[in-house]
Amino acid sequence: MINLYFLIASHCKIVDHPVVRSSHNRPVLRGGGIIIPIGIVLWFICSGFQYPWFFAGLMLVSFVSFLEDLSHVMRGIRFLTQLAAILLLTMQFELPPFPWWGWVLVLFTAIGIINAFNFMDGINGITAGYSLSALAGLWIVNNYQAPFVSNDLLYAAGLAVALFSFYNFRNHARCFAGDVGPVAISFILVFLLGKLILTTGNMAYLMFLIIYGVDTFLTIIKRMMRHENIIEPHRQHLYQLLTNESGISHVKVSTGYTVAQLLINILIIVLAGQLSLEYQMVVSAGIIGGLAALYIFIKGNRVTG
Repeated sequence: MINLYFLIASHCKIVDHPVVRSSHNRPVLRGGGIIIPIGIVLWFICSGFQYPWFFAGLMLVSFVSFLEDLSHVMRGIRFLTQLAAILLLTMQFELPPFPWWGWVLVLFTAIGIINAFNFMDGINGITAGYSLSALAGLWIVNNYQAPFVSNDLLYAAGLAVALFSFYNFRNHARCFAGDVGPVAISFILVFLLGKLILTTGNMAYLMFLIIYGVDTFLTIIKRMMRHENIIEPHRQHLYQLLTNESGISHVKVSTGYTVAQLLINILIIVLAGQLSLEYQMVVSAGIIGGLAALYIFIKGNRVTG
């Protein structure tokens, strides 16, 4: 199916041409991440139309994100689309009544995760590998600690990401995810993590995305200190510095992010089986502090060559 998309994309010239801020130096087909929502469409049909509000939200954000890959979509429309999709998720979750600030926190966190994935999708393999590490952690929890979702959904998402990874997780990618890929997989992960946290009451599982969180948050803070427009494209994320300035290959950097997040996921899973929620949160705070310190150290030294 993805090969059919390659033919269509080539014919319609859905191509990402290199620009100054790009990490690639030749035209590459864009929008290959469309395979992820397509995979969920197949799952949705085979599952007997399970989780309809989640599915509706995913189709909404995927459609608008794919339009962005084809042409420009105004930021305001993209934001409102994401907001509407997250509200559909809350209908799927059937959340209890929240104070207004609780709703703000939920919406801010969910939209922040979606946009962090989009910001971080800048080198070959990073979205695919990182997403697979999160899905692997969720599968372990679902099967050995706290069942919270149908395994079929995890398999469908994992297979779709793995298929995209085959064409993207390489030094010379055959396709990029575009906007549709990171937006779709991040929306799926928001749903899965939301289901897990509501089932267990354990916020520590948000650590399954903490490396992206630290990189995105600290990069935004630094850009704000420089009075830069934080929503404009740039090359200041740590992974961009490692590939563009230090000359480390895309595959090595993406593998590093993937393995590091997977190790953290395993640690969080082990802690969830041994420590109380209070101690888990203390350890999580320590991990966040350690990652922030490591991020600042590496960025400050910027090893070249």
